[in-house]
Amino acid sequence: MPRFLIHSYMIWVIIAVGILSQLNILLISKWFLTRFSSEGYNGFVQLFGKKLVRLLSFIGLFFILLKLFVIMLGFSEMIQIFMFPATDSNWLIFFILLSCLYVAWKGVEKTIRFVVISFLCTFWMFLFFAFFFFPPIAQLTDLYPIIPMELSGDSWKGIFLILSSFSGPEFLVFLGPWFKTNNKTFRYLSYGNALTVIEYVSLYMASLFYFGSNYLSKGQFPIVTMARYFQNPIIERIDMVMLSLELFNIVFAVSIFLLLFYGASKIANGKMESPPSRVGFLFSVFIILIGMILVNEWIWKSDEKQVILLNLQILAGSLSYLVVPIIIIVVMKIKGVNKHETTKEDG
Repeated sequence: MPRFLIHSYMIWVIIAVGILSQLNILLISKWFLTRFSSEGYNGFVQLFGKKLVRLLSFIGLFFILLKLFVIMLGFSEMIQIFMFPATDSNWLIFFILLSCLYVAWKGVEKTIRFVVISFLCTFWMFLFFAFFFFPPIAQLTDLYPIIPMELSGDSWKGIFLILSSFSGPEFLVFLGPWFKTNNKTFRYLSYGNALTVIEYVSLYMASLFYFGSNYLSKGQFPIVTMARYFQNPIIERIDMVMLSLELFNIVFAVSIFLLLFYGASKIANGKMESPPSRVGFLFSVFIILIGMILVNEWIWKSDEKQVILLNLQILAGSLSYLVVPIIIIVVMKIKGVNKHETTKEDG
């Protein structure tokens, strides 16, 4: 994220988007308390109708693929640059996707539970960067100006980037049948949102202290570059350990999107009457692998084309983040869904 957030006042934008994200979490929590959420596909059909659900699923495939490609190609490039410079990035994509396939193969419920491992492996990492908050690296002037005098084109791009970075929870609305919800769901999601805001603000401030606004946009992966600065007499390359553990986060996210892609493709093809097939799932992952290799060769390795793909993902992520929960809640209001149609008392 810091690479595209040049101006220090973006700290306030991160906090503002975090507050907006809290509203989204409230809407998602209300959705989870309805019986439509626990019915999954049938619940969406009752709200939107079968034809519209097929159309929305077809559109959703584009959003899922875009997110999958950017996550996988970005992380593979990072691994290649910092850990395996002589390895072809297509092989890295293959092995990482193979790990994701193994997790997703266990089913939706076990893949969701994998989030515990992912969280325990990665949530503490931003604490390492507290080192950059102390002199002589830290200079308070690096945080100026606090209030922007004008918004440039880069500023608007940064705002959309932050919106996109907070996206992801909106995809939880499609996992209702496997998601154990109760009156504490909103509280738990709020904890996660608050931790995300703290993490983003901490990393961004540490980046400003280390690089300064003028040089922050020069590096391709500023956070990993900063991590290489860490020194320890026991573990020499802490950045490589952190990158390895970050893989758990990537595997969890990609595994969920693989399952969502398979489910959405079944709905788009009108195959929901057929039971889930492991052969069909394997075929969909194979298609994604081929697509990733082609995008890696034809788009990702070209700086200009990569920027276009990243901008597309930023816009798509911002759109899904803002629109998905609102559409569902508005349709529920139009259909007259009330507390008598909820599975549990709202609270």
